[in-house]
Amino acid sequence: MDERALGPIEGPFQRARLHIRGGKRRLRQGKISAGIVTLYDALLAAMESYVNSPEHKRSLVTKQGDDLRDERTAYAVLVRSGVLDGAFEFETFERLMERALNEEMPGYDYRDILQGIDRVMYQLGVMPFDDADLPPEDPKTY
Repeated sequence: MDERALGPIEGPFQRARLHIRGGKRRLRQGKISAGIVTLYDALLAAMESYVNSPEHKRSLVTKQGDDLRDERTAYAVLVRSGVLDGAFEFETFERLMERALNEEMPGYDYRDILQGIDRVMYQLGVMPFDDADLPPEDPKTY
């Protein structure tokens, strides 16, 4: 997929969906760290797509100095604007992703994180989606 060719809204939106699918597959395969990192990227892509949309951007409650390219700021603005309910602990997930980058986590119980990610993805309009609408997965991918 050439994300840039899809543009600043559809490109990250499609990446979010692909990475949700891939992240969940990795979790099912026991590749917990890789799954967590992939889902984190899906979340960043979903937020990027949302805040890049002119339609959505008009309804965002921003403060002077808010940099929507910063993931923590984007999450805070989405909560402040009522797009997200704030129940998902973004900073906790960010720390978990950092841990996943540095170590394998074979026994980690990811069910709560997965429920939280799904909830955020529904609120951002990324889910639900039909896997059949996505390009087929390459079985050679990690």
